[in-house]
Amino acid sequence: MKARMRTKKVMKFRPELFWDVDVKTIDPKKHARYIIERILDFGDLGEVRWAAHYYPHELITKTMRESRVIDDKSRMLWSLVF
Repeated sequence: MKARMRTKKVMKFRPELFWDVDVKTIDPKKHARYIIERILDFGDLGEVRWAAHYYPHELITKTMRESRVIDDKSRMLWSLVF
């Protein structure tokens, strides 16, 4: 019997989170770093949970470490979580 692959659901992004772009044009795979940065800096708990489920842990921690736009306070908080 073949194992079923779980599909990762793409969330409907809040326009307030991505105020500078058209939300309909955001591609979760192509714009992963941008999405992770916004969610870690301005997202709510549901958005952070979605990102943690959708993206690999390594990508989130790498983005958190290398980002030049994530606020230092946000970075410190999420470094404790991730």
